[in-house]
Amino acid sequence: MANLKSVLGAHELTDKKAGLWRALIAEFFGTMLLNFFGCGAVITQNVVAIALAFGLAVTGAVQGIGHVSGGHINPAVTFGLAAIGKVSILRAVLYVLAQSAGAIAGSAMIRALSPEEMEGFIGVVSLAPHVSPVQGLGVEFFLALILVLVVCGACDDAKIESKGIAPLIIGLTVTLSHLVGVPRTGAGMNPARSLGSSVVMGNFENHWLYWVGPILGGMAGGLIYIHALGPAKVPEQKTYSSVATEEKELHRLTTTRKEAHPV
Repeated sequence: MANLKSVLGAHELTDKKAGLWRALIAEFFGTMLLNFFGCGAVITQNVVAIALAFGLAVTGAVQGIGHVSGGHINPAVTFGLAAIGKVSILRAVLYVLAQSAGAIAGSAMIRALSPEEMEGFIGVVSLAPHVSPVQGLGVEFFLALILVLVVCGACDDAKIESKGIAPLIIGLTVTLSHLVGVPRTGAGMNPARSLGSSVVMGNFENHWLYWVGPILGGMAGGLIYIHALGPAKVPEQKTYSSVATEEKELHRLTTTRKEAHPV
């Protein structure tokens, strides 16, 4: 029963140490930042510029709120971590709600601050001509899988050396994914980000695949890291007792004296 309660995470609603409510506010603002800057750059119609905008926005958001909520800002990441027990079910569901609300707010802000001529470039994701829904689903699945795989590796507790640069590593992965995904699916790879633009512009064509693909891919990425690759291990530190050290030092001194004054 105790394990079930831990998995569900109902206690986090009242546990002040869990910091759930602060985390939800952080996820809201983080995803709002992502949609405002990422979707705002779509007007450039330049794949590299769009990829960099989303990647840098993710880097900034993770750096800014990572210590509060983990800096998920993506339901695919949240469900991926929930699949391997890093996040409780309740926290995962509430995170996704906060992320979705933040994404809608971010897209609404960029639309409100853009002239009517720019409304066609607010970042609504869509399949490129001749890309089938099945192909689009595959692209979104794979992009999210790689993202969560990298998130798990960059944030592995045993890899202390990567903790400081984890936001940059994750941001660069998002940039790389957009370079491949934008010409094919618009590179949703984040259900909340896709939802924000779709709600603001009222366009939900093939919207289902921008949820199913990333969420399944994120869960697959987390499970592959834990069960196939295996998390990093903390290096064992050799310890020696003071007695053993003293015996070795005594033996060394005795040997040195004999060599210096042979009988």
